[in-house]
Amino acid sequence: MKKYTFLFLSLVYLTMSCSGSKSVTMNNENTSKIPFVWEGANVYFLLTDRFYNGDTSNDVNFNRTKTPGKLRGFEGGDIIGITKKIESGYFEKLGINAIWLTPIVEQIHDGVDEGTGLSYGFHGYWAKDWTALDPNFGTKEDLANLVKKAHEKGIRIILDGVINHTGPVTPEDPVWPSDWVRTGVVCDYKSFENTTMCTLVENLPDVRTESVQEVALPPFLIEKWKKEGRYEKEIASLDEFFKRTNYPRTPKYYIIKWLTDYITEFGIDGYRADTVKHTEEGVWADFKKECEYAFETWKKHHPMQVLDQNPFYTIAEVYGYGISGGQDYDFGDRKVNYFQNGFNSMINFEFKWNAGQNDYEGLFSKYSNALNNDLKGYSVLNYMSSHDDGQPFDANRTKSIETANKLLLSPGMSQVYYGDESARSLVIEGTQGDATLRSNMNWEDIQNNPETQKTLLHWQKLGQFRRNHPAVGAGVHKLINPYPYTFSRTFTQGSFTDKVVMGLDLPKGRKELPVGDIFPNGTKLKDSYSNHEVEVIDGKVIIDNDFDIVLLEKI
Repeated sequence: MKKYTFLFLSLVYLTMSCSGSKSVTMNNENTSKIPFVWEGANVYFLLTDRFYNGDTSNDVNFNRTKTPGKLRGFEGGDIIGITKKIESGYFEKLGINAIWLTPIVEQIHDGVDEGTGLSYGFHGYWAKDWTALDPNFGTKEDLANLVKKAHEKGIRIILDGVINHTGPVTPEDPVWPSDWVRTGVVCDYKSFENTTMCTLVENLPDVRTESVQEVALPPFLIEKWKKEGRYEKEIASLDEFFKRTNYPRTPKYYIIKWLTDYITEFGIDGYRADTVKHTEEGVWADFKKECEYAFETWKKHHPMQVLDQNPFYTIAEVYGYGISGGQDYDFGDRKVNYFQNGFNSMINFEFKWNAGQNDYEGLFSKYSNALNNDLKGYSVLNYMSSHDDGQPFDANRTKSIETANKLLLSPGMSQVYYGDESARSLVIEGTQGDATLRSNMNWEDIQNNPETQKTLLHWQKLGQFRRNHPAVGAGVHKLINPYPYTFSRTFTQGSFTDKVVMGLDLPKGRKELPVGDIFPNGTKLKDSYSNHEVEVIDGKVIIDNDFDIVLLEKI
């Protein structure tokens, strides 16, 4: 059957009683208050260094002046740049309600060559000091302002947390003490032990997260803090943490403390945890417990800044996990349920394959069935491209419309990787390895290229509709009619109800779309894609326009 990218979505009635909790009113023409629902969130994932340079004065620090491999050094993107794009309305127009930033903690000062050219820690995954921000990314004042500006627009902030490893060892970045890290055998992934108690790659020290031995702070860190004039403050804060929790002073608890401090201080809303399968699952259960404590502490001290009563949200990166695995990840010799060990959601590495192998109904029904049965109460984060997946759904950026339709209309959380919406090139000549996936955001194309602008507009319309309608990502999917292909999504939370009808595979021109029992006859709807109004008559609506997408809302 010929595929037409016709989409018909309709949300209709929104009723919500606040029942004592606050809600965020999204940017749409309805006056209804729409709750933020993590399970249907539209998440924007960006590399902090590659998105937008808002402050050129912080582009070079720690004498990082060696010539790196192509796209393997710092390019200037920073927290101020992200904040400027928040203030400009870029994310609102794209329908984004959560932004995930790559790690912003202080990175190793020198660079290393892992076989793909000299690389600096521009990506944020090579921590040197978890308690400080890397000046290339910005200051803690910058971060506080970013969270404030995002929250003012109903956008949540997700930071990226690394507990599994430190940064590589260089002449300027000494190895952490042997009771903190191992530098031995590289993981072979053939068993649970050979995935967790090993180094990811050569020269990437693995934190001994399984250790029950109490450890002292690394001497270099003590010296660093003293030089920066904050040693006493950091020690007092550590003493308070270990006294309150009664945890032993083992490596994992130091790092958990340092990461959760960002919640207590800045009120971030979630963490995406890196390399989760490379530590024991109990690490993450403890991490989640401390995240929740920190979030409640922040809310108690900032009552006027609390967006709603959603708890702190955690997303796991368990490399290779797919939704077909249900709640378990299989190491071969052992299965682990990470949902029951600290996580609300897991990155779904299977989605791009499902999107390529299934038609719309096959894709949507598979995800609805999984999320409303075995994974009920949890979610998955779907993506089409990312910073370290060398086989994206659309490597040559020839299927941007299909990418948007399948990603933004599927049940589950959606991850828009920066530049998905603007067809930022994923094939950069002269790069090696994953550097090709990490080019600078193509702002010039957005400003000057009509084709890019057309693509962006499509992503904006679908993204806004998804944001405004929790049923799209968090609702129950039901087929109405195979041709013309129409289906419904329904979502209920307390007294809030959201009903959605979508249609795909319809031609341009005149279209008759059955709406099943979702909307009664006489219901007036508006196609927000073309801004035309229609009415349900004899169980269907008739739409006649030159677009192959329709987004309907109740007037």
